[in-house]
Amino acid sequence: MTHSQRNRRRRRGRGGPRNKAFLAFMVLGIVVVLGGLGAVGYVIHVANSAPPLASLKAKPIGENTQVYAADGSSLGFIQADELRLPVRGNQIPQVLKDATVAIEDQRFYQHKGVDYEGVVRAAIKNVTSRRTVQGGSTITMQLVRNLYISRERTYARKIREAKLAEELENEHSKEWILDTYIDTVPFGTVGGQSAIGARAAARIYFSKPVSQLTLPEAALLAGLPQAPSDYSPTRAPGAAKARRNEVLGKMAELGMITPARAQRAMHRGLGLNVSSFFTRRREQYFFDYVKDELFKEYGAQTVRKGGMKVYTTINLKMQRWAREAIAHNLAGIGPSSAIVTINPKNGYIEAMASSASYAERKFNLAAQGHRQPGSSFKVMALMTALRKGVDPDAVSYVSKSPTLVDDPRYGKFEIKTYSGTGAGRLTLRRATLQSDNSVYIQLAMDLGPDEIKKTARDMGIRSKLNGYPAETLGGLENGVSPLEMSDAYATIASGGFRNRPTAIKRIVFPDGHVEQGKSLPKRFRVRRTKVFTDGVTAKATEILQQNMIAGTGTRAQIGCPAGGKTGTTDNNTDAWFVGFTPKLSTAVWVGYPDSRIYMNTLYFGGPVDGGTFPAAIWGEYMSHARGKYCGPFPPPKVPFVSQPFYGKYANSGGAAIGGPELTTPESTTTTPVAPTTPVDPTQDTTATPQTDTQTQTQTQTQAAPQSQTPADPSTPSSGGFDPSQYQSPSSDGQGTPP
Repeated sequence: MTHSQRNRRRRRGRGGPRNKAFLAFMVLGIVVVLGGLGAVGYVIHVANSAPPLASLKAKPIGENTQVYAADGSSLGFIQADELRLPVRGNQIPQVLKDATVAIEDQRFYQHKGVDYEGVVRAAIKNVTSRRTVQGGSTITMQLVRNLYISRERTYARKIREAKLAEELENEHSKEWILDTYIDTVPFGTVGGQSAIGARAAARIYFSKPVSQLTLPEAALLAGLPQAPSDYSPTRAPGAAKARRNEVLGKMAELGMITPARAQRAMHRGLGLNVSSFFTRRREQYFFDYVKDELFKEYGAQTVRKGGMKVYTTINLKMQRWAREAIAHNLAGIGPSSAIVTINPKNGYIEAMASSASYAERKFNLAAQGHRQPGSSFKVMALMTALRKGVDPDAVSYVSKSPTLVDDPRYGKFEIKTYSGTGAGRLTLRRATLQSDNSVYIQLAMDLGPDEIKKTARDMGIRSKLNGYPAETLGGLENGVSPLEMSDAYATIASGGFRNRPTAIKRIVFPDGHVEQGKSLPKRFRVRRTKVFTDGVTAKATEILQQNMIAGTGTRAQIGCPAGGKTGTTDNNTDAWFVGFTPKLSTAVWVGYPDSRIYMNTLYFGGPVDGGTFPAAIWGEYMSHARGKYCGPFPPPKVPFVSQPFYGKYANSGGAAIGGPELTTPESTTTTPVAPTTPVDPTQDTTATPQTDTQTQTQTQTQAAPQSQTPADPSTPSSGGFDPSQYQSPSSDGQGTPP
């Protein structure tokens, strides 16, 4: 082999490995280039597959629904998993904006939605730290994620996020993007509810408006969105403080604050003042009633996140007066009480109060409590009679005790009066004032229990009714609520219009849309249905006014025109007074909510009946609730016209009911005289109410009261009906006191 051949072989031997390495490097380079081109193609493909921002609808962030009283003051928020109060940009303090930019996206004002320099910086730091310590997302990208796309962790999502972020920057100013981000980002969870947006967070953590945040408070909030659970100031205060100080340090580094100011802020405590702003509610029973009504109409999810402003009918002064009247009369005695007031003009529920503690029971006695109404339900029979033209001063019955009824449809049954003796022949007016069971059961049989049921429905009673005779005396299968009874009597006060009770006057939605009046859902609209002539209601009002002057309801007097009726059940387990003025109708119930406890000795040693605590509560409360108005009931436009009445029991002279003979023959007859002028309590001179002891003794021991001839109440000097001479009534409910 020649020398030259040996040199060529030597050179080939030395260059072989180098050539192979170079070749490998070239191949790798080509692969990288191709991979890069593929990645670029993938990015382009994914970016192009993303819909344009203009075609996307922002996700509803949700806003809490707030409920207001009639005077515009807040009753509270309807609870949801997320708590949010929208805030305008000019309400967000600059210190919070600066803190957010410093810790979340320090190049926010330099980039156009995607910070490529920040992405590289974050990648290097994550690689060197061997864990993810920084993200490459800008504030704009995070806003896109919050408003427009899903939150899954994929490369495709990040690519779409970046594309949409650039589009968002082209459509909106930096100020709009930053303000919207601060208004929609989560700031942590307290008590199982997440604070969405800085306004809600400021309220929850510091009990103050967002505009009043201090530097350390703003820094604390700005540090939460990256990891709300890890930095929670309520669960991890140490981590929260360290994160806050990191924000302060970053602000000083970027020249937003001086290092000295940052140091002073770092030495401050967290300054938490966790608020009950979102959980605090006033008038909770009424609040729950409104919430349930909204849920029925719109659905729970919509209401919780609907951001509605719901303006209700509740009068907070009347609520306070109701509770004060209950407390003044029942404090330390034992029974509970519930009050409902309805405006007869429109059905607005202006009061719904009780003595129950919401913390101990969530059951609303005023709206959900169903108890036996006793003789307060006799008014339904009275209204049935009057609408049929029965003259209350001409039609009379013989009162016997016991009253024995043997009817082919309803069978045999027996009714007793409270005194155990009959009261003789009584007109319907007199029987109402004495709340006589014997007369009213006979009236029910003559009218037809089904007709009384129909009248009760017309007056607004929605509870179960079977059309049985005993319902006239208050013997209902499931009872009625104070809300129903207040509404029923409001039908009389309104001149014959039944109202649909409503608690909601107006709803304002986040977009500015307002529903009120006829634009409200049917459930909430004022609805008035004519069911009686005003002549019929005027005659009933006249009798029930007289009942408050000299009947069973004297303790309910308020010095102004008003009418009402007592009600008491067997063994005094429930006691009622339901009455009305020209402008308000109010039902008062007294009893034990959890069981049928006898109230036989609770009224100064005597029994609790409708004429005791309920009437006294009604009178005290309505003396305030009536306001300045003390005028009369309006005269009827259509006068009451009586019709001949041929009732079997009315015409039998007592023969149809059997029972013992009367022991007071002088009380078996009466000469009815029809009053023509309504009773005016402000112009009548009544006797001083009896003391509690006198009332109870007389009620329990008196013989059958002597019948008297009712004279025209407008002429008390005529020698006819004299309220000061009227004795305590002998019966109420089903053989119970008035």
